[in-house]
This record gives sequence, C-alpha cells and structure tokens, in this order.
Amino acid sequence: MDTRAGSSERLLVSAALDSRALPAHVLIGGLGVGFSLAEALVHPLTLDVTVVEVEPAVIDWQRTHLAAFSGHALDDPRVRVVCADLLDWLDVKDGRYDVICVDIDNGPQWTVTDRNAGLYCDTGLARVKKRLAVDGTVAVWSAADDDAFYRRLDAVFGNARCHFLPVRRGEPDVVFVAGR
Repeated sequence: MDTRAGSSERLLVSAALDSRALPAHVLIGGLGVGFSLAEALVHPLTLDVTVVEVEPAVIDWQRTHLAAFSGHALDDPRVRVVCADLLDWLDVKDGRYDVICVDIDNGPQWTVTDRNAGLYCDTGLARVKKRLAVDGTVAVWSAADDDAFYRRLDAVFGNARCHFLPVRRGEPDVVFVAGR
C-alpha cells in the first residue's frame, strides 16, 4: 500500500464508471489505503459501494490511521465493508454489480499470496463475470502490463482496453478495463 498519490487506484474506479451512462452499484475488491473507495464515492454515477477486504487490520486502519486518505469514506452510508477473501465471497454471495473493480495483490503477474493468482486466470475471471451485470464493466489494477491477461480479459468480458500511468521508478501502473 502506498499513500503518496493513489492516481492509478482512482483511475481504476473512474475508468470503469466513466464508461457507463447509468447509475451503478459498485464492488471493489481490496480496500488498501482507500483511494479507490474515495473515488467511487465522489463519482456522480455511484449508487452504493461494497468493499471486500481480506485483512481485518486494513479495515481497522481505514477507520483510524488511513481515514484521512479516503476522506473518512467508511462513514458514508452508501458503503458496506465485508471482511472476506474476494474469491470465496464471489462464490457465496448473490447479486450482481454494474461495476467491479479489482485491486488485489500486485495484479495478474506478481502476486505475493499464491491464492490470489486464482483471481486472474480463466476460472477466476468467470467468477467475477458471474457477479457482473450483463451491461457491466470490470476494471483490474496491476503493477505491470500483462498481454496474456489482457487477452483473457477481452475473451471473457469483451471490449478490453488498457490505461498506463507512469510511476517514479519501474514499469507504469496499468488499469485494465473490459465490458460495456
């Protein structure tokens, strides 16, 4: 987690919501510093936001130490936070979302937790698609470009596109967006 700017985390949400014409129920996988959540809450198309975060400490930090970075977003009545592993949660909950934004680990190529790699494969993307509205949009944050993931995303959701954001050192951050 990085508290310096959050530009790519904000783009994760705005790129997905800006591609829509109608108000949206938003699902964010990964709370982190809260930049994505804050962006969702200021976007005029957001109806409500469900955030799924696996680490209870991150949720606690967002209520205290990190609250200023998200503008105290957890206090907004449109926000619901669930402490769960996103992969498990996608399988056990019902309902669909108009926008699903995923910021789990470092993206498809570089996961710290082996289990998270399952989110970026065909079966993981199928789990996400099961929860996405028919006219929905999915966005995925990554610390690096990944052509193979881009092709998988396009095959599952269609209309894939990439946004690259330069960073101080190393490869640009990437936001993959697909669907309507």
